[in-house]
Amino acid sequence: MTQTFKGTALITGASSGIGAIYAERLAQRGYDLVLVARNRDRLNTLASRLTTDTQRNVEVFQADLANPQDLARVEQKLRDDASISLLVNNAGIGTHTGVLDSDVERMAELITLNVTALTRLTYAAIPGFVARKQGAVINISSIVSLAPELLNGVYGGSKAYVTAFSQSLHKELSTQGIQVQAVLPGATATDFWAIGGLPVENLDPGIVMSAHDLVDGALQDFDHGVLISIPSMHDLQHYERYEAGRQALFSHLSSNRLAPRYSVE
Repeated sequence: MTQTFKGTALITGASSGIGAIYAERLAQRGYDLVLVARNRDRLNTLASRLTTDTQRNVEVFQADLANPQDLARVEQKLRDDASISLLVNNAGIGTHTGVLDSDVERMAELITLNVTALTRLTYAAIPGFVARKQGAVINISSIVSLAPELLNGVYGGSKAYVTAFSQSLHKELSTQGIQVQAVLPGATATDFWAIGGLPVENLDPGIVMSAHDLVDGALQDFDHGVLISIPSMHDLQHYERYEAGRQALFSHLSSNRLAPRYSVE
């Protein structure tokens, strides 16, 4: 089946896991691809398969987003390539270890990739999207953005940033033809866990979703314009009540008077 060309999707962390599945699904939907990751061999293998299977143009872009020079090259690609209509900020690292068991240098690297790189790439893409009055950004966050106590606090904090950044972008850009989505995976069967020191086999199978199901669910939400996608949440009323409560706080957060609960001497 021939798909209508939808522009080019640039996907970070595209060599495996969630990023590779986004590449496959988006190519099937009619996107050409720019695949960004560190492992050129994996990228080449994936690109070859997708080109054969979908007949889409697939560009391999080897880059380490924790390296400032490599990050700058990807930023320039986003600024210069007017065919790019979708940015998928998937690259990221994490860990389950607590503050006493984790190395601060590793945590700084986590912030660089999960927060700084994602921010810079988004800033590189958005001006062109606005000028063309179309474009979309998908940011891969995590359920720990809502529950930072579940895993490492720096990881949870970085993903809380991704979710909050996405919400703010949506408010600012939705009237300009730009779609923004934050995807909040729960435990997902990828190499993420083994890299972070806790192989997925050690988790309760009842909470672990396949990466294919995660991406398929998130893309269905994307099709319907859903800002916060939580494919593992069965009863969305839980999140809807949370979000309604959060928004109800807005008018109560700032005042020129100290709250009555405080005694003033």
